[in-house]
Amino acid sequence: MTNILVRKLIKNYENTGNSRVRENYGKLASIMGIGSNLLLFVIKITVGLLFNSISITADAVNNLSDSGSSLVTLLGFKLSGKPADADHPFGHQRMEYISGLVVSFIILFLGLQLIQSSFDKILHPELPQFSIISVVVLIVAILIKLWQCLFYRKIGKTINSLTLLATAIDSRNDIMATSAVLVATIVTYLTGFDLDGYMGVVVAVFIIISGINLVRETISPLLGTAPSNELVDQIYKKILGYEHIIGLHDLMIHNYGESKIYASVHCEVPAELDVLISHSVIDKIERDFLKDMNIHLIIHLDPVITNDEKTNDLKEQVEQTIARISPDIHIHDFRVVWGYNHSNLIFDVVVPFDVEWSDEELSIMIANEIYKINPAYHAVITVDYNHYVPNEDEFCV
Repeated sequence: MTNILVRKLIKNYENTGNSRVRENYGKLASIMGIGSNLLLFVIKITVGLLFNSISITADAVNNLSDSGSSLVTLLGFKLSGKPADADHPFGHQRMEYISGLVVSFIILFLGLQLIQSSFDKILHPELPQFSIISVVVLIVAILIKLWQCLFYRKIGKTINSLTLLATAIDSRNDIMATSAVLVATIVTYLTGFDLDGYMGVVVAVFIIISGINLVRETISPLLGTAPSNELVDQIYKKILGYEHIIGLHDLMIHNYGESKIYASVHCEVPAELDVLISHSVIDKIERDFLKDMNIHLIIHLDPVITNDEKTNDLKEQVEQTIARISPDIHIHDFRVVWGYNHSNLIFDVVVPFDVEWSDEELSIMIANEIYKINPAYHAVITVDYNHYVPNEDEFCV
């Protein structure tokens, strides 16, 4: 059914990288959520009031709040689709993350409210009137919520939306909550013992835990998260496939939404290559990335001396020396200023974030090891941190 709705209602539905198409996916999911949750609210509130069932009435209010969450999601996708302006030159796509955070807080709030009302039911039990109609309504509600969960998850994965994936988890929580109401209703009728409050506490704890996890997950993209290994590998492989590119480092990727990516990288080219040729290669790479991957890429050109055998041999010695200190540390931008009494070895060392030494300690350690190679060698070291590492060894430069 989801595929049918998508094909009928979303133009160019296969082009999920397009911001307008992505926005339409979000609008469709939000509108379906608002409509189905309002329908559940009307049915449940009617049954709850008719048969004096506090649990069904509370579940109806929960569905009303779900409609509010869908409205927030709709607003988030609408705002995220706004084009860039003078105040927000990178666009508004992060509004989707904010709407996801709001939905996560709503889930957390509802969990806290449910645990409070559940304790009230344990302390002040009130047997509801049993009715086949109420049981049927709860079963239908569970089936609708199951459809919602699958619907949100399908679209959320299609457009890689944390907001919709969070909403899918909210629907899953509602299945648990409504199932608990159904079980409690049947058990209470058969045994006379009111289980409603106890089942509510269990479900509330589950909802609170999932709400905390969702808050954490939706905050991460707002703070800035590392890109996937697949994307890093793809970028390395694509750049190294161009003629005259002999290495790259310092890749930085900034995400302002799922389809709004900016990146920068240092590309190494032979120093003896004509600068106009090098510049032409760099321009082509930048244009190709925008066209092929929709990534706004900025490249810094690093000329590397490749025809100086003495410098190349010394670089290899330094690399081996540093590898003995840690195999996770690499160097780049290596150059030598040869002198009569001493020579300066100038280079950057790239270290992981969890390295055990401070920048100063590591620099002194490397400088001492280079001194052992030759007392005339003075190391001038800049410590850099490795943000993204490709998987394949041949990409490591």
